[in-house]
Amino acid sequence: MNKRSWGNYPRINNKSFSYSDIDTLNELLRKNSEIIPFGNGRSYGDSALNKILIDNRNFNKIISFDKENGILHVQSGVLLSKILEIYIKKGWFLSITPGTKYITVGGAIASDIHGKNHHIAGCFSESVTEFELMLPNLKIINCSKTKNSELFRATCGGMGLTGIILSAKILLKKIKSKHIIQKTIKTKSLVETFDAFKKYHKSPYSVAWIDCLANDDNLGRCLLMTGDFADDGDLNYIQKPKINIPFYFPSFVLNKFTVKLFNFLYYNRLRKSISIQKVHLEDFFYPLDKVKNWNRIYGKNGFTQYQFILPMNTSYTGLKEILEKISISGKGSFLAVLKLYGKANKNYLSFPMEGYSLALDFKIEPGLFELLDELDKIVIKHNGRIYLSKDVRVNKHNFETGYKYVNKFRLLRKKYNMNMKFNSLQSIRLSI
Repeated sequence: MNKRSWGNYPRINNKSFSYSDIDTLNELLRKNSEIIPFGNGRSYGDSALNKILIDNRNFNKIISFDKENGILHVQSGVLLSKILEIYIKKGWFLSITPGTKYITVGGAIASDIHGKNHHIAGCFSESVTEFELMLPNLKIINCSKTKNSELFRATCGGMGLTGIILSAKILLKKIKSKHIIQKTIKTKSLVETFDAFKKYHKSPYSVAWIDCLANDDNLGRCLLMTGDFADDGDLNYIQKPKINIPFYFPSFVLNKFTVKLFNFLYYNRLRKSISIQKVHLEDFFYPLDKVKNWNRIYGKNGFTQYQFILPMNTSYTGLKEILEKISISGKGSFLAVLKLYGKANKNYLSFPMEGYSLALDFKIEPGLFELLDELDKIVIKHNGRIYLSKDVRVNKHNFETGYKYVNKFRLLRKKYNMNMKFNSLQSIRLSI
């Protein structure tokens, strides 16, 4: 069975090989001339797709845990969900986590994922003390910010194009509860949304759902959720049961009318301007994980997530322009996530920078890519960039404009002959 990305687009014929030991991996790399590592298939586009995939999910042992310093040593195929299942009960949580727990540690490093606390804690690489990387010549290199730092900077956010991440040591954080004290702030416009983010910028975690089809005076209205761990001592964590989407929805189900209705109901579910409640950490960090195969709601043609980030000084004007264009197009998204980010790191292809990012899901349909091309122009005009882990169609020029270290990345790939072994559909499209 062909493996796909989470967006179910594009679809190509491929072969997948898994391994559970280094000898098997060595043999796979010797036999196959061009491959790309594959984690749990949660990247949205073509960054982990090619004709030959090396599936690392069976390389998934927990090696050790230093409870004095909170350093967990794991093989790269370990899922974040497994870490949570074991260590929340012991009073530990991931320092940085994305919006799904169903990704591998290797995938988290390769995408240099970020979460609701980037403005405070940065990307996943900030929690990585070191990792082992297998190069094209099968040599295993230990990488950190101080040792083989060039390989560290290229691999964190490098989309699997530098080699096979074998194991990693990551720093966990101490917690005292499985609950989050969540404050929800309801705003009526983009001006109010930005004011709310500024007012609550010291909150450890923050994320906003934004109504991307609202217009005129209501343009940019949102529900901003901020939060921090409770202090109630309840660490009895059990992963919540999931609702399953058993089939692909017909494509017509999602249209501008149903999305507009959903957005209206979701926005107005909150009666007060501010609400405070204690919620389960899964409801705060991983709301979509409660729905198995939720990607099927976009139909058999699949979907793409368009995620961009703009620097602080252009975020308001750029977002206003983009939201106006989306509202006019009618191709809205009911999953529209706005986040505040802290300073950029020095990794070559890491996505975040100090400013705001917006992520929107669109079903694949006629006219979509033309709209996204227009949005690209606005992003580039405002000195922003596109997130590779979500992308499936940005062109080489628009990609390069946003990533100033891309040529350093290309030179390193050539230096180690990585470009002769590790390639994805995305790397070929963008010549990286």
